Amino acid sequence: MTTAAPTPAAQTDAPTAGTWSAPGRVNLIGEHTDYNDGFVFPFAIEYRTSVRLTTRDDARIRVASTFDPDAVEVALADLAALFPARRDEIVEWARYPLGAAWALLQASGADPASVPGVDLDFSSDVPVGAGLSSSAAIEGATAAALNDVWGLGLDRVALAQVGRRAENEAVGAPTGIMDQMASMLGRADAGTFLDCRSLEAQVVELGFAPAGLALLVMDTKVTHAHSTGGYGERRAACERGAAIMGVPALRDLTPADLPRAAELMDDVTFRRVRHVVTEDQRVLDAVATLRAEGPRAIGHLLDASHVSMRDDFEISVPELDLAVDTARAAGAVGARMTGGGFGGAAIALVDLGLVPAVTDAVEKAFADAGYTAPHIFTVTPSEGARRDG
Repeated sequence: MTTAAPTPAAQTDAPTAGTWSAPGRVNLIGEHTDYNDGFVFPFAIEYRTSVRLTTRDDARIRVASTFDPDAVEVALADLAALFPARRDEIVEWARYPLGAAWALLQASGADPASVPGVDLDFSSDVPVGAGLSSSAAIEGATAAALNDVWGLGLDRVALAQVGRRAENEAVGAPTGIMDQMASMLGRADAGTFLDCRSLEAQVVELGFAPAGLALLVMDTKVTHAHSTGGYGERRAACERGAAIMGVPALRDLTPADLPRAAELMDDVTFRRVRHVVTEDQRVLDAVATLRAEGPRAIGHLLDASHVSMRDDFEISVPELDLAVDTARAAGAVGARMTGGGFGGAAIALVDLGLVPAVTDAVEKAFADAGYTAPHIFTVTPSEGARRDG
């Protein structure tokens, strides 16, 4: 994506056209810490959502995709009335790009009458429902494209904030900002170590390839939806726990605070809090360990993260547990579920030479259990949102 903002298409005679894309992401470690102002360590992947943008002269926005036969079209001036109050009038997938357009206009202060209308045609190879943030990819591609064509000049952090607002308010999913930051800031062969309070991001080399390792994604095919109750209930428990402890967010607690928390909270709230507090510490430990010892030394942290999500945060499902346990038994360095939970994917850090054996073992375990066959594939840390043509 170019750094200089191009001239808005409204000032030209011919329609402007171009293609932008943004990636999905895998979260290496740091789950449900983002909306608690904590630490996360995701990386962008090679699977991307692309959008073909063409300007139009009638101040309307139309969104279409290869995964829905029906396009959705509204006036740019109507976006402010639609979101968030009337979002349910829009089919859910279209709330992501239309919500990003709305949030972008809100963030920039641009008058909808001052920017050209657009046609946005989406295609994607990011697996939907696998916990790889197909939603942040569509938000990122939309925001990057419109920011360029409308000449708004927002930086990548601001565009990530646009994506989060779209997801929170236009879609109604109470997520944090990790996914959008990973999609906007991704770098090849590196992870994004993010402080979700300050939004300070550090690029950290992962070193998988030099260490002879691959990151395997095991998509269980169990679908989930963040806008449904389980995710919101977990977030509410975290807010309740922070209030009980008298801190702005769980980020402000350390493992040393947990004994006092146990005395003050009911068991469920305490276990939710314990997951977030210990997961924040695992992120810090993972980054320090990677820098000092390399990726082979982080396996125990991945394993501990999964146990915490399974037992304390209670967001795993039997298919995820089976994938993780089988991958470990077949020789993975470490494994954990990734994403918001209640389905989706697990990841395993695996020796390159063991990828076929681990894949076969997980597929056999699923077949033996009578589960739907998983989709298992490797991912490569990749570049963030960009203009492609």
